[in-house]
Amino acid sequence: MKPLLLAGLLTTALAMAHSPAKKDVPMPHHVSGSFDIKVGPLEPYNKEDKAVGRYSLDKQFHGALEGTSQGEMLAFGTGAPGTSGGYVAIEKFTGKLEGHNGSFVLQHNTTMTKGKPDMNIFVVPDSGTGELAGISGKMQIMNDAGKHSYVFDYTLP
Repeated sequence: MKPLLLAGLLTTALAMAHSPAKKDVPMPHHVSGSFDIKVGPLEPYNKEDKAVGRYSLDKQFHGALEGTSQGEMLAFGTGAPGTSGGYVAIEKFTGKLEGHNGSFVLQHNTTMTKGKPDMNIFVVPDSGTGELAGISGKMQIMNDAGKHSYVFDYTLP
């Protein structure tokens, strides 16, 4: 290799090694835990259609998420096992996420087809407060014979 070319490569390599680091990219986190939930009926908007319901949600989270959430859900379904239906919900979590204090809002959109759920639960952008400001993420919830658990993939700035 020619000395000038080698000197140029070394100069470039040293400059890159000593240049300011690029802006930090948020690290994704994958956490899980359990939650207890109380669902209560609320006054329906359409009192004549019994297949559409309105409900309050009160949750107590355990594990990586330690805290509570309150929310409201609108749902459609016949109530028979293995049938189809759907729900939308908004809930606000307040507490700690892996030691970070604050709150954020989750938005649910779920469709049930012949008993099989297609669930979409996301953190509402810019809803994080305190040490959870700037959070983004997606949650999955599972119900195994009445025992509820979650998996939460998130990033914090």
